[in-house]
Amino acid sequence: MKMNSDRAPFKCTECNKKFLSRAGLHTHSRMHTGETFECTVCNRKCLTSQKLVAHLRIHTGERPFQCVICNKSFRRGGYLRIHLQMHSGEKSFECTACNKNFSTSDQLRGHLKTHTEEKPFACTLCDRKFSRGTHLRGHLRTHTGERPFECTVCKKTYPRSDYLRRHMRMHTGETPFHCTLCNKKFWDCSSLRYHLRTHTRESSPFKCTVCCKVCLSTSELREHLRKHTGEKPHKCAVCGSTFAALASWRKHLQRHSEEKPYECPLCNKKFAARKDMHIHCQTHTKNRP
Repeated sequence: MKMNSDRAPFKCTECNKKFLSRAGLHTHSRMHTGETFECTVCNRKCLTSQKLVAHLRIHTGERPFQCVICNKSFRRGGYLRIHLQMHSGEKSFECTACNKNFSTSDQLRGHLKTHTEEKPFACTLCDRKFSRGTHLRGHLRTHTGERPFECTVCKKTYPRSDYLRRHMRMHTGETPFHCTLCNKKFWDCSSLRYHLRTHTRESSPFKCTVCCKVCLSTSELREHLRKHTGEKPHKCAVCGSTFAALASWRKHLQRHSEEKPYECPLCNKKFAARKDMHIHCQTHTKNRP
């Protein structure tokens, strides 16, 4: 199924985003008006009372929706429906840019931003930008020090619920993400994606015409080409240093601030760069079958 904006006739007058129903537009409008439902535990704001009820299950641990195939349970019915598609293999949402298929429209929308590099959610404290509001909310806690998600086993706390879920796998030994090419197992999706690069690099269509280096995406190729052109568009406002790669610029800025926003969900060690965190995380899983 391909997303078609012509089928979404209800348009937000504030940001021009379109919706399939008037109710969807009304819910979205609360983002602009500030009318929200607030969690009394962590102060997160939800757009509907139903979303608040589902969010509260993060704190209570309640997971009322259970898969009849593998008995895995979820706090939202929507998460269960997405999970069931893993068993059926159904991926009906197709990206028109690269023809990659996804199980849900939310996954497709998130993926589309990798083509546009759209990051509309900006941190007002450090100017970092994010493609999703949930990522920004989690990032803001690195500034406030808030860690509302607590492990019921060892009492470690985390700024994001997904960090807590990944940490819990240390206690359960769960490695739900499998490489279909070599059967290696991983405890989180990002570690699997990082591993898959070892298999996909040779077949990647993004090849440098100067030195024939193969990249995995248009953005990676664009940054690589700057090594040949000498272009360094990312400038540090503190010391004036310039960088070809956005990741290098971000890592440099963290040296000024000593910020280490990337935290290992298994042992709480912190890193200035996401890549360094991924490399470290492999030390937890390299001895697992």
